[in-house]
Amino acid sequence: MSFFAVFLIGISLSMDAFAVSIAKGMCIKNNRFRCALQLAFWFGLFQAMMPLIGWLGGRLFESMITSIDHWIAFLLLGVIGANMIRESLKPDEEEEQSSSLTLSHVLLLAVATSIDALAVGITFAFLKVNILSSIAIIGCTTFILSFIAVYLGSQLGNVLKKYAGIFGGIILILIGTKILVEHLFF
Repeated sequence: MSFFAVFLIGISLSMDAFAVSIAKGMCIKNNRFRCALQLAFWFGLFQAMMPLIGWLGGRLFESMITSIDHWIAFLLLGVIGANMIRESLKPDEEEEQSSSLTLSHVLLLAVATSIDALAVGITFAFLKVNILSSIAIIGCTTFILSFIAVYLGSQLGNVLKKYAGIFGGIILILIGTKILVEHLFF
């Protein structure tokens, strides 16, 4: 998989963390730099570690499902992408806009925003992706976007949050489709 494809996956995976960082940025008035750094670090770390965990699990079962791995990649990325779009299009419910940034709160957010990266890691195992460079790209991309999003939060508000999920979902679906087409026809 090319650097550009992994970079696009990194952007897609970071959209949940980006949206949460924007929401947190709207609430945080003091120590914005420290809060941005804290969110970006934990979000980037979890977005990097979840694909590694998924990759390790995928490598264990690789020999059993090699003949259908492209279908699995297509389905996983498609479902994750469609879910991101669906969540973005749901009417906004009242969200608790807590300004709390305790470590336990941030870790819960980091886990919640990185679950989809676990499935992408499984896909990486089937595609023989260089996992170390991939998790570095995904982690750094998430770190940078989350850091910036905290500052954008007070400026852009909820408008960008909705479109970020749609954008990320479309990218994942397109990459899944590309993988399927390449394995079936080339």
